[in-house]
Amino acid sequence: MKITIETIVNAPVEDVWRAWTTPDDIKQWNTASEDWRTTRASVDLRAGGSFSSRMEAKDGSMDGSQRRQHGF
Repeated sequence: MKITIETIVNAPVEDVWRAWTTPDDIKQWNTASEDWRTTRASVDLRAGGSFSSRMEAKDGSMDGSQRRQHGF
């Protein structure tokens, strides 16, 4: 199954690129809701690299089983 999501971001392309490729920035925006946080993120944009993030509930009820990893 292929899913395509599109949006328009009213920001300079450099800022958007940084937000999507810098682990510290990813931890700021990658949340499901206010009760969740991303505790870890890593990005390796080289061929064969990967994107990984770990999301946890702030109250500790979910401990990161929602980890996502994508290859490039």
